[in-house]
Amino acid sequence: MIFKRVGDGRPYPDHGLDSRGWADLPPRQVRLDELVTTKDTLRLDTLLDEDSTFYGDLFAHVVQWRGDLYLEDGLHRALRAALQQRSVLHARVHQAGD
Repeated sequence: MIFKRVGDGRPYPDHGLDSRGWADLPPRQVRLDELVTTKDTLRLDTLLDEDSTFYGDLFAHVVQWRGDLYLEDGLHRALRAALQQRSVLHARVHQAGD
């Protein structure tokens, strides 16, 4: 199993972070098997595109809420890490409140 669970949607409340807000969070390592995805589909062209992060954040975005880590952005990065047999992903983690 790559992820803790495959979800469909964001169960946590809107956090209101924009790209600047995410950029203010320092990246840290997160284990893939602790992540719950917020998307249940992946575009293969995004996974295979070497320049997919050229215009975006280099790090995945994760929301910690009620004891779970939700992968909000960076599913293709996480899957690419798993295919390279890595068990961790560098991500910016936001602690969401209730």
